[in-house]
Amino acid sequence: MKFVSILRRSVLAAGLVAASLASAQDIKLGYNGDLSASPSAQSGHAAVLGMQAAIDDINAAGGIMGRRLTLVTRDDQSQPPKSIQNMSELIDNEKVVAVFGPTNSGNAMAWKHIPNQKKIPVIGNVGSGTAITHPMSPGADNYMFRVSMVDRDQIGALMAYVKKNSASKVVGLMAETTGYGAGGLKDMQEIAELQGIRIAATERFAVADTDMTSQLNKMKAANVDTVVVWAQGTPIAQLVRSMEKINYFPLTLTSWAADNITFYDAAGKALANRPIFMRTVSESRTPVQQRLFDRIGSRLKAPSSFSFSLHGYDSVQLLAAAMRQANSTDGTAIKNALEDLRAPVQGVLKTYNKPFSKTHREALTAGDFVWIKWNDGRLEPYSDPVIRGLVAGDYKY
Repeated sequence: MKFVSILRRSVLAAGLVAASLASAQDIKLGYNGDLSASPSAQSGHAAVLGMQAAIDDINAAGGIMGRRLTLVTRDDQSQPPKSIQNMSELIDNEKVVAVFGPTNSGNAMAWKHIPNQKKIPVIGNVGSGTAITHPMSPGADNYMFRVSMVDRDQIGALMAYVKKNSASKVVGLMAETTGYGAGGLKDMQEIAELQGIRIAATERFAVADTDMTSQLNKMKAANVDTVVVWAQGTPIAQLVRSMEKINYFPLTLTSWAADNITFYDAAGKALANRPIFMRTVSESRTPVQQRLFDRIGSRLKAPSSFSFSLHGYDSVQLLAAAMRQANSTDGTAIKNALEDLRAPVQGVLKTYNKPFSKTHREALTAGDFVWIKWNDGRLEPYSDPVIRGLVAGDYKY
Protein backbone atom coordinates (compact mmCIF):
# COMPACT_ATOMS: atom_id res chain seq x y z
CA MET A 1 0.00 0.00 0.00
CA LYS A 2 2.86 2.35 0.85
CA PHE A 3 4.45 1.68 -2.54
CA VAL A 4 1.13 2.38 -4.32
CA SER A 5 0.76 5.65 -2.41
CA ILE A 6 4.29 6.74 -3.36
CA LEU A 7 3.63 5.77 -6.97
CA ARG A 8 0.44 7.78 -7.03
CA ARG A 9 2.21 10.81 -5.62
CA SER A 10 4.97 10.43 -8.22
CA VAL A 11 2.49 10.20 -11.08
CA LEU A 12 0.63 13.24 -9.74
CA ALA A 13 3.87 15.21 -9.43
CA ALA A 14 4.91 14.24 -12.95
CA GLY A 15 1.52 15.33 -14.24
CA LEU A 16 1.83 18.69 -12.52
CA VAL A 17 5.31 19.20 -13.99
CA ALA A 18 4.06 18.28 -17.46
CA ALA A 19 1.12 20.65 -17.13
CA SER A 20 3.42 23.42 -15.94
CA LEU A 21 5.81 22.79 -18.83
CA ALA A 22 2.97 22.83 -21.34
CA SER A 23 1.79 26.14 -19.93
CA ALA A 24 5.32 27.57 -20.02
CA GLN A 25 5.58 26.60 -23.67
CA ASP A 26 2.40 28.42 -24.70
CA ILE A 27 2.98 31.33 -27.07
CA LYS A 28 1.40 34.38 -25.48
CA LEU A 29 -0.24 37.12 -27.52
CA GLY A 30 -1.47 40.35 -25.95
CA TYR A 31 -4.37 42.71 -26.55
CA ASN A 32 -4.18 46.22 -25.11
CA GLY A 33 -7.23 48.39 -25.71
CA ASP A 34 -10.43 49.85 -24.35
CA LEU A 35 -12.91 47.12 -23.44
CA SER A 36 -15.19 49.06 -21.11
CA ALA A 37 -15.01 52.86 -21.10
CA SER A 38 -15.39 54.79 -24.37
CA PRO A 39 -18.02 54.60 -27.14
CA SER A 40 -15.47 52.49 -29.04
CA ALA A 41 -15.11 49.82 -26.32
CA GLN A 42 -17.51 47.48 -28.11
CA SER A 43 -15.11 47.55 -31.08
CA GLY A 44 -12.27 46.34 -28.89
CA HIS A 45 -14.50 43.63 -27.43
CA ALA A 46 -15.42 42.47 -30.95
CA ALA A 47 -11.77 42.40 -32.03
CA VAL A 48 -10.89 40.19 -29.05
CA LEU A 49 -13.67 37.76 -29.94
CA GLY A 50 -12.33 37.50 -33.48
CA MET A 51 -8.77 37.03 -32.24
CA GLN A 52 -9.82 34.26 -29.87
CA ALA A 53 -11.70 32.50 -32.68
CA ALA A 54 -8.55 32.54 -34.81
CA ILE A 55 -6.46 31.28 -31.90
CA ASP A 56 -8.92 28.43 -31.34
CA ASP A 57 -8.72 27.47 -35.02
CA ILE A 58 -4.92 27.57 -35.05
CA ASN A 59 -4.66 25.52 -31.86
CA ALA A 60 -7.14 22.95 -33.20
CA ALA A 61 -4.85 22.55 -36.22
CA GLY A 62 -1.77 21.88 -34.05
CA GLY A 63 -0.72 25.37 -32.97
CA ILE A 64 2.49 27.07 -34.06
CA MET A 65 5.66 25.00 -34.02
CA GLY A 66 3.73 22.48 -31.91
CA ARG A 67 2.88 25.12 -29.29
CA ARG A 68 -0.50 26.52 -28.29
CA LEU A 69 -1.38 30.18 -28.64
CA THR A 70 -2.96 31.97 -25.68
CA LEU A 71 -4.38 35.48 -25.45
CA VAL A 72 -3.72 37.89 -22.57
CA THR A 73 -6.04 40.93 -22.57
CA ARG A 74 -5.64 44.25 -20.81
CA ASP A 75 -8.36 46.92 -20.65
CA ASP A 76 -6.83 50.38 -20.96
CA GLN A 77 -10.19 52.07 -20.21
CA SER A 78 -9.44 54.59 -22.99
CA GLN A 79 -6.78 56.22 -20.78
CA PRO A 80 -3.29 56.79 -22.28
CA PRO A 81 -1.42 56.34 -18.95
CA LYS A 82 -3.21 53.03 -18.34
CA SER A 83 -2.50 51.95 -21.91
CA ILE A 84 1.22 52.70 -21.49
CA GLN A 85 1.26 50.69 -18.24
CA ASN A 86 -0.51 47.79 -19.94
CA MET A 87 1.97 47.72 -22.80
CA SER A 88 4.95 47.51 -20.47
CA GLU A 89 3.23 44.84 -18.36
CA LEU A 90 2.34 42.68 -21.37
CA ILE A 91 5.85 42.81 -22.78
CA ASP A 92 7.94 42.71 -19.60
CA ASN A 93 5.83 40.57 -17.26
CA GLU A 94 3.60 38.46 -19.48
CA LYS A 95 6.37 37.98 -22.08
CA VAL A 96 3.98 38.22 -25.02
CA VAL A 97 5.57 37.78 -28.45
CA ALA A 98 3.23 40.32 -30.10
CA VAL A 99 0.56 42.83 -29.11
CA PHE A 100 -2.73 43.72 -30.82
CA GLY A 101 -4.76 46.90 -30.41
CA PRO A 102 -5.43 49.50 -29.25
CA THR A 103 -9.06 50.52 -29.56
CA ASN A 104 -8.34 54.27 -29.45
CA SER A 105 -5.79 55.80 -31.81
CA GLY A 106 -4.46 58.34 -29.30
CA ASN A 107 -3.37 55.56 -26.96
CA ALA A 108 -1.26 53.93 -29.68
CA MET A 109 0.51 57.24 -30.23
CA ALA A 110 1.22 57.39 -26.48
CA TRP A 111 2.98 53.99 -26.32
CA LYS A 112 4.22 53.09 -29.81
CA HIS A 113 7.80 53.90 -28.75
CA ILE A 114 7.71 50.98 -26.28
CA PRO A 115 7.30 48.04 -28.72
CA ASN A 116 9.70 49.73 -31.11
CA GLN A 117 12.34 49.94 -28.38
CA LYS A 118 11.69 46.41 -27.14
CA LYS A 119 11.37 44.95 -30.67
CA ILE A 120 7.91 43.43 -30.19
CA PRO A 121 5.56 43.49 -33.21
CA VAL A 122 2.20 45.22 -32.86
CA ILE A 123 -0.67 44.56 -35.25
CA GLY A 124 -3.42 47.13 -34.82
CA ASN A 125 -6.92 45.86 -35.57
CA VAL A 126 -9.19 48.68 -34.40
CA GLY A 127 -7.55 52.13 -34.12
CA SER A 128 -7.35 53.90 -37.47
CA GLY A 129 -5.22 57.00 -36.78
CA THR A 130 -2.98 57.60 -39.78
CA ALA A 131 0.29 58.07 -37.89
CA ILE A 132 0.01 54.90 -35.77
CA THR A 133 2.00 52.82 -38.24
CA HIS A 134 4.56 55.49 -39.15
CA PRO A 135 8.16 54.85 -37.99
CA MET A 136 9.36 56.76 -34.95
CA SER A 137 11.86 58.57 -37.19
CA PRO A 138 12.65 58.39 -40.91
CA GLY A 139 14.33 55.09 -41.76
CA ALA A 140 14.00 53.68 -38.22
CA ASP A 141 13.04 50.06 -37.60
CA ASN A 142 9.25 49.92 -37.33
CA TYR A 143 7.37 47.22 -35.41
CA MET A 144 3.89 48.67 -36.05
CA PHE A 145 1.51 46.96 -38.52
CA ARG A 146 -2.24 47.20 -39.04
CA VAL A 147 -5.29 45.25 -40.25
CA SER A 148 -7.95 47.95 -40.01
CA MET A 149 -9.20 51.12 -41.61
CA VAL A 150 -6.76 54.00 -42.05
CA ASP A 151 -8.03 57.53 -41.46
CA ARG A 152 -6.14 59.11 -44.34
CA ASP A 153 -7.42 56.51 -46.82
CA GLN A 154 -11.00 57.09 -45.67
CA ILE A 155 -10.58 60.85 -45.83
CA GLY A 156 -9.02 60.59 -49.28
CA ALA A 157 -12.19 58.86 -50.47
CA LEU A 158 -14.56 61.29 -48.71
CA MET A 159 -12.74 64.28 -50.17
CA ALA A 160 -12.79 62.67 -53.63
CA TYR A 161 -16.57 62.44 -53.22
CA VAL A 162 -16.80 66.11 -52.24
CA LYS A 163 -14.63 67.19 -55.16
CA LYS A 164 -16.66 65.13 -57.65
CA ASN A 165 -20.05 66.18 -56.28
CA SER A 166 -21.35 69.20 -58.19
CA ALA A 167 -23.77 69.94 -55.32
CA SER A 168 -20.90 70.42 -52.83
CA LYS A 169 -20.15 74.10 -53.34
CA VAL A 170 -19.31 75.29 -49.80
CA VAL A 171 -17.47 72.85 -47.53
CA GLY A 172 -16.94 72.80 -43.77
CA LEU A 173 -14.92 70.56 -41.46
CA MET A 174 -15.83 69.41 -37.94
CA ALA A 175 -13.85 67.25 -35.49
CA GLU A 176 -13.87 66.16 -31.87
CA THR A 177 -11.16 67.51 -29.56
CA THR A 178 -9.36 64.21 -28.94
CA GLY A 179 -6.17 62.84 -30.48
CA TYR A 180 -8.40 60.92 -32.89
CA GLY A 181 -10.19 64.09 -33.92
CA ALA A 182 -6.98 66.12 -34.17
CA GLY A 183 -5.34 63.54 -36.41
CA GLY A 184 -8.42 63.33 -38.62
CA LEU A 185 -8.70 67.11 -38.88
CA LYS A 186 -5.06 67.34 -39.97
CA ASP A 187 -5.69 64.75 -42.70
CA MET A 188 -8.89 66.50 -43.81
CA GLN A 189 -7.14 69.86 -44.11
CA GLU A 190 -4.17 68.43 -46.00
CA ILE A 191 -6.26 66.41 -48.46
CA ALA A 192 -8.68 69.27 -49.01
CA GLU A 193 -5.68 71.35 -50.08
CA LEU A 194 -4.46 68.55 -52.38
CA GLN A 195 -7.92 68.45 -53.97
CA GLY A 196 -8.14 72.21 -54.29
CA ILE A 197 -11.18 72.28 -51.99
CA ARG A 198 -11.60 75.60 -50.18
CA ILE A 199 -12.74 75.13 -46.57
CA ALA A 200 -15.26 77.79 -45.57
CA ALA A 201 -15.47 76.93 -41.84
CA THR A 202 -13.83 74.63 -39.29
CA GLU A 203 -15.37 73.77 -35.91
CA ARG A 204 -14.45 71.54 -32.97
CA PHE A 205 -16.51 69.87 -30.23
CA ALA A 206 -15.83 67.71 -27.16
CA VAL A 207 -16.69 64.01 -27.08
CA ALA A 208 -19.17 64.60 -24.26
CA ASP A 209 -20.93 67.58 -25.89
CA THR A 210 -24.65 67.06 -26.44
CA ASP A 211 -25.45 70.35 -28.18
CA MET A 212 -23.47 71.45 -31.24
CA THR A 213 -25.98 74.07 -32.43
CA SER A 214 -23.49 76.90 -31.85
CA GLN A 215 -20.93 75.30 -34.18
CA LEU A 216 -23.62 74.39 -36.71
CA ASN A 217 -25.03 77.91 -36.75
CA LYS A 218 -21.57 79.14 -37.75
CA MET A 219 -21.55 76.57 -40.56
CA LYS A 220 -24.99 77.72 -41.63
CA ALA A 221 -23.93 81.38 -41.58
CA ALA A 222 -21.01 80.47 -43.87
CA ASN A 223 -23.50 78.82 -46.27
CA VAL A 224 -21.86 75.41 -45.82
CA ASP A 225 -23.77 72.78 -47.83
CA THR A 226 -21.37 69.87 -47.19
CA VAL A 227 -19.70 68.99 -43.88
CA VAL A 228 -17.00 66.35 -43.33
CA VAL A 229 -16.87 65.15 -39.71
CA TRP A 230 -14.19 63.25 -37.78
CA ALA A 231 -15.40 61.93 -34.42
CA GLN A 232 -16.52 58.85 -32.51
CA GLY A 233 -20.01 57.44 -32.82
CA THR A 234 -21.81 59.16 -29.95
CA PRO A 235 -20.68 62.72 -30.74
CA ILE A 236 -21.58 62.21 -34.42
CA ALA A 237 -25.07 61.27 -33.21
CA GLN A 238 -25.27 64.41 -31.07
CA LEU A 239 -24.21 66.40 -34.11
CA VAL A 240 -27.05 65.12 -36.32
CA ARG A 241 -29.50 65.64 -33.45
CA SER A 242 -28.27 69.22 -33.22
CA MET A 243 -28.84 69.58 -36.97
CA GLU A 244 -32.44 68.62 -36.35
CA LYS A 245 -32.79 71.27 -33.64
CA ILE A 246 -32.03 74.07 -36.11
CA ASN A 247 -33.46 72.33 -39.19
CA TYR A 248 -30.10 72.46 -40.96
CA PHE A 249 -29.05 69.31 -42.80
CA PRO A 250 -25.98 69.76 -44.96
CA LEU A 251 -24.65 66.73 -46.83
CA THR A 252 -22.76 64.89 -44.07
CA LEU A 253 -19.78 62.59 -44.62
CA THR A 254 -18.16 61.12 -41.53
CA SER A 255 -15.56 58.80 -40.10
CA TRP A 256 -16.38 55.12 -39.96
CA ALA A 257 -17.31 55.54 -36.28
CA ALA A 258 -20.86 56.20 -37.47
CA ASP A 259 -21.09 52.41 -37.83
CA ASN A 260 -21.05 52.09 -34.05
CA ILE A 261 -24.32 51.10 -32.40
CA THR A 262 -23.78 53.96 -29.94
CA PHE A 263 -24.25 56.29 -32.91
CA TYR A 264 -27.43 54.56 -34.02
CA ASP A 265 -28.92 54.42 -30.54
CA ALA A 266 -28.16 58.08 -29.79
CA ALA A 267 -29.20 59.40 -33.22
CA GLY A 268 -32.35 57.31 -33.54
CA LYS A 269 -33.68 55.56 -36.60
CA ALA A 270 -34.89 58.70 -38.39
CA LEU A 271 -31.55 60.54 -38.21
CA ALA A 272 -29.12 57.61 -38.40
CA ASN A 273 -29.40 57.44 -42.18
CA ARG A 274 -28.02 60.98 -42.64
CA PRO A 275 -24.24 60.32 -42.72
CA ILE A 276 -22.37 58.66 -45.56
CA PHE A 277 -19.21 56.83 -44.47
CA MET A 278 -16.97 53.86 -45.19
CA ARG A 279 -16.03 50.62 -43.46
CA THR A 280 -14.45 47.27 -44.34
CA VAL A 281 -17.65 45.23 -44.63
CA SER A 282 -21.41 45.69 -44.75
CA GLU A 283 -23.95 43.40 -43.10
CA SER A 284 -24.11 41.46 -46.39
CA ARG A 285 -21.61 38.75 -45.40
CA THR A 286 -19.74 36.13 -47.38
CA PRO A 287 -20.33 32.48 -46.36
CA VAL A 288 -17.00 32.41 -44.52
CA GLN A 289 -17.86 35.60 -42.65
CA GLN A 290 -21.30 34.27 -41.82
CA ARG A 291 -19.80 31.11 -40.29
CA LEU A 292 -17.60 33.23 -38.03
CA PHE A 293 -20.60 35.39 -37.10
CA ASP A 294 -22.57 32.26 -36.22
CA ARG A 295 -19.76 31.29 -33.81
CA ILE A 296 -19.37 34.60 -32.00
CA GLY A 297 -22.33 36.81 -32.91
CA SER A 298 -24.28 36.14 -29.73
CA ARG A 299 -21.37 37.50 -27.67
CA LEU A 300 -20.97 40.78 -29.58
CA LYS A 301 -22.14 43.95 -27.84
CA ALA A 302 -23.84 44.82 -31.14
CA PRO A 303 -23.95 43.12 -34.56
CA SER A 304 -22.57 46.30 -36.17
CA SER A 305 -19.24 45.73 -34.38
CA PHE A 306 -18.63 42.45 -36.24
CA SER A 307 -16.24 44.13 -38.70
CA PHE A 308 -13.71 44.40 -35.87
CA SER A 309 -14.01 40.66 -35.27
CA LEU A 310 -12.97 40.17 -38.89
CA HIS A 311 -9.98 42.47 -38.35
CA GLY A 312 -9.08 40.57 -35.18
CA TYR A 313 -9.33 37.17 -36.85
CA ASP A 314 -7.22 38.13 -39.85
CA SER A 315 -4.59 39.93 -37.77
CA VAL A 316 -3.92 36.74 -35.79
CA GLN A 317 -3.75 34.66 -38.97
CA LEU A 318 -1.15 37.05 -40.43
CA LEU A 319 0.93 36.89 -37.26
CA ALA A 320 0.69 33.07 -37.25
CA ALA A 321 1.85 32.96 -40.88
CA ALA A 322 4.85 35.13 -39.98
CA MET A 323 5.80 32.90 -37.02
CA ARG A 324 5.55 29.78 -39.19
CA GLN A 325 7.71 31.36 -41.89
CA ALA A 326 10.28 32.59 -39.38
CA ASN A 327 10.08 29.33 -37.40
CA SER A 328 10.57 31.60 -34.42
CA THR A 329 8.81 33.74 -31.82
CA ASP A 330 11.62 36.30 -31.76
CA GLY A 331 10.22 39.78 -32.32
CA THR A 332 12.70 40.83 -34.98
CA ALA A 333 12.29 37.55 -36.85
CA ILE A 334 8.50 37.96 -36.81
CA LYS A 335 8.76 41.57 -38.01
CA ASN A 336 11.04 40.57 -40.86
CA ALA A 337 8.67 37.76 -41.87
CA LEU A 338 5.64 40.08 -41.80
CA GLU A 339 7.50 42.43 -44.13
CA ASP A 340 7.98 39.60 -46.64
CA LEU A 341 5.23 37.00 -46.30
CA ARG A 342 6.04 34.55 -49.06
CA ALA A 343 2.75 32.63 -49.21
CA PRO A 344 -0.79 34.05 -49.46
CA VAL A 345 -2.71 34.14 -46.18
CA GLN A 346 -6.40 33.27 -46.33
CA GLY A 347 -8.40 35.59 -44.11
CA VAL A 348 -12.10 36.16 -43.63
CA LEU A 349 -11.98 39.65 -45.13
CA LYS A 350 -9.78 38.70 -48.08
CA THR A 351 -6.72 36.74 -49.17
CA TYR A 352 -3.57 38.65 -48.28
CA ASN A 353 -0.78 38.61 -50.84
CA LYS A 354 2.32 40.32 -49.45
CA PRO A 355 0.24 42.78 -47.41
CA PHE A 356 3.28 44.39 -45.78
CA SER A 357 6.76 45.50 -46.78
CA LYS A 358 9.62 47.37 -45.14
CA THR A 359 7.80 50.63 -45.81
CA HIS A 360 4.14 49.61 -46.17
CA ARG A 361 2.29 48.71 -42.96
CA GLU A 362 -1.38 48.60 -43.98
CA ALA A 363 -2.93 45.21 -44.83
CA LEU A 364 -6.19 46.92 -45.87
CA THR A 365 -6.23 49.78 -48.36
CA ALA A 366 -8.87 52.08 -49.81
CA GLY A 367 -9.76 49.41 -52.37
CA ASP A 368 -10.94 47.17 -49.52
CA PHE A 369 -13.38 49.75 -48.12
CA VAL A 370 -17.10 49.95 -48.94
CA TRP A 371 -19.44 52.94 -48.87
CA ILE A 372 -22.11 52.55 -46.19
CA LYS A 373 -25.30 54.10 -44.87
CA TRP A 374 -27.64 53.01 -42.12
CA ASN A 375 -30.94 51.75 -43.52
CA ASP A 376 -33.69 50.61 -41.17
CA GLY A 377 -31.22 49.54 -38.49
CA ARG A 378 -28.81 47.77 -40.86
CA LEU A 379 -25.45 48.82 -42.28
CA GLU A 380 -26.13 48.61 -46.01
CA PRO A 381 -23.84 49.21 -49.00
CA TYR A 382 -24.46 52.68 -50.41
CA SER A 383 -24.04 54.02 -53.94
CA ASP A 384 -25.07 57.07 -55.91
CA PRO A 385 -24.02 58.70 -59.19
CA VAL A 386 -21.03 60.39 -57.56
CA ILE A 387 -19.67 57.14 -56.10
CA ARG A 388 -20.27 55.29 -59.35
CA GLY A 389 -18.36 57.98 -61.19
CA LEU A 390 -15.24 57.88 -58.99
CA VAL A 391 -12.06 56.57 -60.65
CA ALA A 392 -8.58 55.93 -59.28
CA GLY A 393 -7.32 59.33 -60.39
CA ASP A 394 -9.90 61.09 -58.23
CA TYR A 395 -8.28 59.93 -54.99
CA LYS A 396 -5.49 62.00 -53.48
CA TYR A 397 -3.64 61.15 -50.26
